[in-house]
Amino acid sequence: MSNEVILLVLRVISGLLLIAFLGVIYRILWRDQRRATAEIDLKRQTYGYLVLLREIDGHYHLTGEKYMLKPITSLGRSPTNTVPIADNFSSSEHALVTLRQGQWWLEDRNSRNGTLLNNMPVKQPIVIADGDIIGIGQVKLRMDLEP
Repeated sequence: MSNEVILLVLRVISGLLLIAFLGVIYRILWRDQRRATAEIDLKRQTYGYLVLLREIDGHYHLTGEKYMLKPITSLGRSPTNTVPIADNFSSSEHALVTLRQGQWWLEDRNSRNGTLLNNMPVKQPIVIADGDIIGIGQVKLRMDLEP
């Protein structure tokens, strides 16, 4: 074989290797972009809301305030909570609402004054459903889930 043929073969091989390398890089970037998009969509997903209620004459009335539920929603007096509760009877980290295997759970975080679910004290993590009312101090929140 002459030097010109060897150089031509080497150029073709290096060109094919370059195209293969770029294809692998493109595939990796595409996969990462799809994964990042899926994570963002998951974070944006709306599960429902906790709606703030006001009790007047033994009946609950909507205040217009609502907090979007996240897979882990913390409730308490501290401003770092997902749902900050402005009530002197709430603890800084009072309760937790979590989504586990398709079910919502309410858990008291060893608060001083306890957490209520439909006016019953929560002693251990308990499943909650659409329409349930969570009581923290004097604050009441209704669970409104998306269909």
